[in-house]
Amino acid sequence: MPVPDDDRTGARIAMYRKRAGLTQQGLAQRIPYSYSMLHQVETGHKAASPQLVAAAARALHVNVSDLTGTPARSLLPDHVADVIRPIREALDLYDLPADPHIPIGPAGELFKAADTLCRDVRGARLHQAAALLPGVLADLMVTCREEGSTERWRALASAYRSAHDVARKLGRDDLACLALDRMGWAAERASDPVLSAIRQYMRALSYRSRSADHSIGLRLVADGHRLLEQAEASRDRQVVVGQLHLGAAVLAARAADKTGAVGHLEEAKDVARKTGEAGRVHWLSFGPANVGAHETYVRLELRQFDKAFTVARAVRPPRGWATSRKAAHLVDRARAEMETGRTERALGSLMEAREMAPQQTRYHPRVRETVRALLHLRRQSPDNLSRIASWVGV
Repeated sequence: MPVPDDDRTGARIAMYRKRAGLTQQGLAQRIPYSYSMLHQVETGHKAASPQLVAAAARALHVNVSDLTGTPARSLLPDHVADVIRPIREALDLYDLPADPHIPIGPAGELFKAADTLCRDVRGARLHQAAALLPGVLADLMVTCREEGSTERWRALASAYRSAHDVARKLGRDDLACLALDRMGWAAERASDPVLSAIRQYMRALSYRSRSADHSIGLRLVADGHRLLEQAEASRDRQVVVGQLHLGAAVLAARAADKTGAVGHLEEAKDVARKTGEAGRVHWLSFGPANVGAHETYVRLELRQFDKAFTVARAVRPPRGWATSRKAAHLVDRARAEMETGRTERALGSLMEAREMAPQQTRYHPRVRETVRALLHLRRQSPDNLSRIASWVGV
């Protein structure tokens, strides 16, 4: 189903009108302009005059710039920028001498702290993880310099990975890429091909945006498989093989390569049948449920909406499945429900994702896309849709 053209002022007026729970007739009475004029502006048949835009902004309690689209609104509130800044500074410490005045805790405690970071990210407690990250990164960097054992470098690579996850989920892709560079640097010193392959998987997924060159992402996946050839045969290795296939399926779907996407999904399903649910292997969520969640996304990208809805409803989250994974799947399920005309269900899934993982859901780009589409589809917006639209900044 179509979504509004956000580069057109009329479409923005319609979106904010629906968010306010008003019909075209209701807004026309408040401006006041005729219903016919407002209808033609919203549908793009007439340009919105500055006077009409100003009147609509007053009636809808928004800024004129919200309706005209200039300047662009920031997706990150100030408090998120404040959370992100210390992480960026900690990532810059990797090649600097340690501060001799800062005491470092025992290595065992730092290893536990790195695991806590992963647990917080999986639990969608992003601000908590962000608050811990700078100190853990700095301390692990020092302890790796003092005694660069494989275990210490692995812990540091894990902490860098958590920094990537937090930055990406909060919408800071530039910082996420920097954290992945640091992760690769630490994984190389740990001499751990499995960790290095996980990093290639995460790098590959950065190429899933619509404007990206998906072939580069697929080359990164292929390199991940090459790295795994250096690892001993194990369940851990199988899990990462399966996760790489899921990444390739996503990239192929974004490139509209149905054959490639379905082929990689089948490979991942075969691996999942052997491994079962493996949520504690390198803090991945691999297993049959995660394959189903990825298939939902793939079918959506291939515009096979009925199939996506069927697959999404069949996913049964296993015990201990990461909250972050469950919430992300709810977002995709909401899109499948919206695309198949089940708008009430779609709104319910979004509300469930918000309740389950508010910090993650608020900055999720696909949430914004689905909310925009729901606003476009409804002449009047129920209170829940209006509230979640305001909450995500649509």
